[in-house]
Amino acid sequence: MMLVLGLVVFTMLMLVLEWIRADMVALLVVVVIGLTGLIPADKVFNGFAGNAVIAIIAIMIMGEGLDRAGVLSLTARFVMRMARGKESRLGVVINSVASLFSAVIPSQALAALMIPVSSRLSARTGVPISRLLLPMAFCILTATNTTLIANSPLIMLNDLIASANNNLPPGAQTIPKFGLFSVTPVGLALAITGVLFFWLFTRKVLPEREDARQKVTPGRTESYFAETYGIVGETAELTVTAESPLVGMSIGEAEQLHGAPLILAIKSGNDARMAPPADHVIWVGSVLGVLGPREQLNQFANNQLCRLLPRMRQLGELFNPTRAGISEAVIPPNSRFIKQTIGDLHLRKRHGISVLAVTRGEHVYRDDVRAVSLRAGDTMVLHSSWRELAQTAEDRDLVVVTDIPREEQRPNKIWQAVGFFFTAKCLALFTNLDLSIAMMTGAIGMLLSGVLNMDEAYKAINWKTIFVTACLIPLGWSMDSTGTAAWLAQEVLVHMGGASPWVLQLALATLTLLFSQVMSNVGATVMMVPVAISVAVATGGNPSAYALIVAVSSSNTFLISSGHPALMMVTGPGGYKSKDFLRAGIPLTFVVLTITLVAINLMFH
Repeated sequence: MMLVLGLVVFTMLMLVLEWIRADMVALLVVVVIGLTGLIPADKVFNGFAGNAVIAIIAIMIMGEGLDRAGVLSLTARFVMRMARGKESRLGVVINSVASLFSAVIPSQALAALMIPVSSRLSARTGVPISRLLLPMAFCILTATNTTLIANSPLIMLNDLIASANNNLPPGAQTIPKFGLFSVTPVGLALAITGVLFFWLFTRKVLPEREDARQKVTPGRTESYFAETYGIVGETAELTVTAESPLVGMSIGEAEQLHGAPLILAIKSGNDARMAPPADHVIWVGSVLGVLGPREQLNQFANNQLCRLLPRMRQLGELFNPTRAGISEAVIPPNSRFIKQTIGDLHLRKRHGISVLAVTRGEHVYRDDVRAVSLRAGDTMVLHSSWRELAQTAEDRDLVVVTDIPREEQRPNKIWQAVGFFFTAKCLALFTNLDLSIAMMTGAIGMLLSGVLNMDEAYKAINWKTIFVTACLIPLGWSMDSTGTAAWLAQEVLVHMGGASPWVLQLALATLTLLFSQVMSNVGATVMMVPVAISVAVATGGNPSAYALIVAVSSSNTFLISSGHPALMMVTGPGGYKSKDFLRAGIPLTFVVLTITLVAINLMFH
């Protein structure tokens, strides 16, 4: 028990302090569990083959299939028709659609899909994007408990219940597993609450300020990037003469010169490319595509003995707005770019993308941007071709916020995608198949029908989430098998005396939502569900109700931007501050907590 408690404390500290990556922490914990024999050696890695993990993998693949088939683009057009350009109606429709998809698509993936949709709608209607993103993200979290297939804590719930059943005291009744729609009454109540909350109180809980970040990104591109990031000026061509000191310099050296403009493209001979790498050498006759104020361009051209041409003649095709331009992208929490500097990433050489600025909170980095070390939630301002940007975004290391011109990849496969998705749901609902088999049936159907290929399926899987989930499940098992959960439950009862079931449930829910603010909701669920079940058994309560209260409360993470990946992703594009989350999150937290307790107790009455 002491060893298990030590592992729990270590896991909590590491997930909060982030000294070690979350997936590495989870792997370390599962290895220690195996080395110390807390659970049998042949079961240590069973989490990777558990129903929860396989189901999560299948759901991620199907979510990617729906996106590839253009379901989200159709959704954007539907929202536009329903909203008719009115802000109040637009917010309700976006939040309702986000809530609907949140029942079937994991929260982080859905946020990545809905941010560009919201950006497109903001551009077309003139509604500030800050009025749309935070309510949309909050509604994703309130509605994620509508079914058992979109929220990782709910997917894990049955595995944790199965472990608890193996360690129940003699005579105790076996805890039944939850079905696909067992939680729907609670989830629907929370989903409706989220939509109604922002319909009634959006103007009261969201900031009234009209700063540059609230302007519409794609609709007013030049003024937006000028006012928000200080990226001003116009594009022009600089032709390097034989007398120019730039001859023989690299792009990186030229950019360090005093008064140098942003160098976005280069043409040497017949070879023209966007975003030349820092080590690309400038030769006589090279044509540089630059961005800057006219006065700065003139002065730089005079100092460096170059010919300035304000019209894009030789590089015009590269700078065609239908092919290239400036965009914003957010660093998601699972990105490989985190803790790497812009220079180390070599985005220009590898992906043909120039980073013009990075914003973190209220601070904008423009000078020596190559030295900036990226963090989750950072927003990058990029210049690139749309094709290169779309290809880079497929690796999910960045989420493009701006509504860039791109063709839907496989709109002819939309009926196959929707058909196999509903087939999977019907198998889960109307048969006795495990959730993992039902969901994987839909995923393999999409693969066989060409909705997406295997390489795209691999990219769709958030392996960090998979490893954290699979490796922390044995920690929950060890809490049951060693009696740690039962001991913690007894300690809770000793200190809370003869408290009523409502008070005990409130305490468990509050602890869970507080843990979820500072660590992953998966980790909070793994630690709290065994304790909740033990408390229920000891007090004669319904273990299913107590376990569900914990699992649902793990999504009640509205107080800080780092509380959930979906919130981190909208912080930069929406320009939100900590007080914005508190202003909207505190009342919503209390409302969601109250409805959770009431709805679950009514359901299990």
